[in-house]
Amino acid sequence: MTDIQQIVLARRPEGDVTADCFRSETVALPALADGQILVAQRFLSLDPYMRPRMTELRSYTPPFELDKPLTGGSVGEVVESKNPRYAKGDIVMGMLNWATHTVHDGKGLRKIDAAGLPLSAYLGVLGMPSFTAWYGIKHICKPKAGETVFVSAATGAVGQVAGQLAKLAGARVVGCAGDEQKCQWAVREAGYDACFNHKTERDVGAVLDKLCPQGIDADFENVGGKIFHAVFARLNNFGRVAFCGAISEYQDATPIAGPEKMFTIVQRRLTLQGFIVSDHVALMGDFVNEVGGLVASGKLKSRETVIDGIARAPEAFMGLLKGENFGKLVVKIG
Repeated sequence: MTDIQQIVLARRPEGDVTADCFRSETVALPALADGQILVAQRFLSLDPYMRPRMTELRSYTPPFELDKPLTGGSVGEVVESKNPRYAKGDIVMGMLNWATHTVHDGKGLRKIDAAGLPLSAYLGVLGMPSFTAWYGIKHICKPKAGETVFVSAATGAVGQVAGQLAKLAGARVVGCAGDEQKCQWAVREAGYDACFNHKTERDVGAVLDKLCPQGIDADFENVGGKIFHAVFARLNNFGRVAFCGAISEYQDATPIAGPEKMFTIVQRRLTLQGFIVSDHVALMGDFVNEVGGLVASGKLKSRETVIDGIARAPEAFMGLLKGENFGKLVVKIG
């Protein structure tokens, strides 16, 4: 093998991400230097946080560089090594290029034992999205039996796990998703008590009043915008909000205003906490033990959307930002 295929950032988007923001390149594979490994990628994770990285705005992760490969969570196989910590055939996961292969120094990669599980699971139900759901529910939302928990993007990579964990804690769980099929899966398979299609319901507040008649005690927020505004107005005293993301706002040219009557935070003694799960890697072992056990026992279910081929990654990512995926979105590369 002498060439690899990669996807680079061709220009920074203004508003919606379009196909011309990406460029596919075929480049010669460089010779490995001492300490480097060559990873043949098997699966690439596509996630909403990548959208802010396409701009130069200040964020919790540095922006992608123009004319350089985008990066994302990946699982791959070491096919060549000049690093004593890695051997040919090792399965590793970590941040790698949008590419068929990545030359890497090995720092920040983690070896995994993939026996018994598909490799893609380590990017979803046993990876960063599920870890995000676990931390937000367990350490911020802290649902109790009899409480009501709302989860926006209920069938996304994060939301599908967050809702199930809240349900396992004894809460009543209500969510929203972008089509009827997703809502049906949330109720039938993920155990949600109710789920509504936010694309067809014009009055989100009225729907929440019907589905959450006792108000909302905790909100796992993935979407932001009008959905969060409606939830915010219905939070009970001592309500908790785990702010994971705001995908509805990522492509807005100008920031939108926050919810009305922010003094509600004081009146109802609310807790609104934004969080980045990479700040909590010390808890990864606890997460794997707990959620891994739930997966193994069949108590936690998950869905994936698998796209075949690195060349389709840009198209799939643009679809993700419009809610076209069902569950965790991954690109199968090799």
